[in-house]
Amino acid sequence: MNVISLTRVIAADFYSGVPDSQLRALCDFLIDKYGTDPKHHIIAANEGNAVALAAGYHLATGKIPVVYMQNSGEGNIINPVASLMNDKVYAIPCVFIVGWRGEPGVHDEPQHIYQGEVTLKLLEDMDIAHFVISKDTTEIELAEKMQEFRQILAAGKQVAFVVRKGALEFDGKVKYENANTMTREEIIKHIVNFTGDDPIISTTGKASRELFEIREARKEGHERDFLTVGSMGHASSIALGIAVQKPDRKIWIIDGDGAALMHMGAMAVIGANAPKNIAHIVINNGAHETVGGMPTVASKIDLVAIAKGCGYPSTVSVGSFEELDKALEQAKSKDELSLIEVKCSIGARADLGRPTTTARENKRNFVEFIS
Repeated sequence: MNVISLTRVIAADFYSGVPDSQLRALCDFLIDKYGTDPKHHIIAANEGNAVALAAGYHLATGKIPVVYMQNSGEGNIINPVASLMNDKVYAIPCVFIVGWRGEPGVHDEPQHIYQGEVTLKLLEDMDIAHFVISKDTTEIELAEKMQEFRQILAAGKQVAFVVRKGALEFDGKVKYENANTMTREEIIKHIVNFTGDDPIISTTGKASRELFEIREARKEGHERDFLTVGSMGHASSIALGIAVQKPDRKIWIIDGDGAALMHMGAMAVIGANAPKNIAHIVINNGAHETVGGMPTVASKIDLVAIAKGCGYPSTVSVGSFEELDKALEQAKSKDELSLIEVKCSIGARADLGRPTTTARENKRNFVEFIS
């Protein structure tokens, strides 16, 4: 189904959400039509943020908003849906568009398997009526379902369209790029050159995939690295939990700008506890690049100032490999919490692979290594 048919049937003029590769067609369409005009389209820091934005839109206009997300974001919406939007509270209607990663019977990565199994059940538990969109769903079928949904929405409830893999398409072309010159994979190679036998906690997405392949190319084991294959935004908190228990080990975090934004409160907790053995590296390309390249707000904010305000004693932003190596050397030698923001280009190798070890193997090897 062409995504234009979906948006025409829903007939909304405000969208907010977190980009998803399964919803790439929708995300590209929204960027093509609205860009990031906040009156019509706001890319949120996390899915709960998107729900609250949608609530504000409805309160201001009386109209029905749309929130889009990967199904992994259902956990982030439970609180605002149950305690704000629900018809027993403020009765705020909303249409959700949910990318169904890990659908039973469809091969996907390990972090999506269980989430895929419970996707529809979670919607049911939140009293959100849903309709599954497949490749063969017609606009007429969609329109008939939306007519039913409008009665539900009128009662102050929420509804969801759950999108199967490959169900949506968009003919337009949207190019995502920035002016930065360093690639993420080369940045991670430089990081690995300095970390030695120190543990690395890497964020979900292509950063962990690239770290895995770099170890393979160097013929090194993977026991030093904890690959946070899911739980976007939580790699830095995992690292803090390790660092306070292993004060004699230098702990490196390879983070992304989208992940850092998703749960930015983690930076405040890290800064307030000020573990001297953490080096927090945020690779900032201003994009949700792993799921297609849609923009984040990270290119418009000062991450270094935020980290400093959170209590990080050492903060720096770098835009070249020479500056990066200098910052890494200082982080390695200093006995204090540090943050390095690395300005990065958008893009990755077309043949980038995925980890060949299982998540449980990664955990077991990592635990043995740090013990």
